[in-house]
Amino acid sequence: MADLRNYNARVASAPARAGADIDEGLRAYMLKVYNLMALGLAITGLAAWGTFNFAVVDGQLTAFGQLVYASAFRWVVILAPLAMVFFLSFRINKMSVSAAQTTFWVYAGLVGMSLSTIFLVYTGTSIVRTFFITATAFGGLSLYGYTTKRDLSAMGSFLVMGLFGLIIAMIVNIFLGSSALQFAISVIGVLIFAGLTAYDTQQIKEMYYEGDGAEVAGRKSIMGALRLYLDFINLFMFLLHFLGNRE
Repeated sequence: MADLRNYNARVASAPARAGADIDEGLRAYMLKVYNLMALGLAITGLAAWGTFNFAVVDGQLTAFGQLVYASAFRWVVILAPLAMVFFLSFRINKMSVSAAQTTFWVYAGLVGMSLSTIFLVYTGTSIVRTFFITATAFGGLSLYGYTTKRDLSAMGSFLVMGLFGLIIAMIVNIFLGSSALQFAISVIGVLIFAGLTAYDTQQIKEMYYEGDGAEVAGRKSIMGALRLYLDFINLFMFLLHFLGNRE
């Protein structure tokens, strides 16, 4: 009789144990995503600061600065991150986890080189201030995406369409050089990437599956980190247009 009661108790507690295991696995998975994203941001920051310091000495461009900022090679610096992110997005399922992770680090470094020009335009104080404002906003938005019970799929589809429109407007403004259009682009950009931060967090959470093997889970973590990394970088850049003090 005692064995029967013990058996019934084990059966009753099994769903609770399974739920706890899933929650623990999900927390570990999301923590890995955030850690990868944070390390990517750290690499970007160090690469940007290092590139700027090698490129500018006493307010003058060095030979390295002439190469990366004032020669045709600057287009390689600008376009290389774009090529790398497409490569990683399309090839990640055929790459090992270590190769995908290394590619992500290289991509983050290239983005840092490309973004180093912000130190030529904005004061260091305003860059740091904008970074912490972005981090605070990003944290709140990502927490909302993680905890909300609302399905954000419809909002995500709308935001993706808005993103394509934003890219077209940015390309057009390269030729127009309109300050009013640039202001509108910055406002819309902040709104779009604020929404995408919450949406992507929810999508990354839903990508988790307890039965995934180590390779699949590792790739999912890297792609999740890449999505949130892109949201953070773009949110930071659009906010910098508002909050940055120019040199």
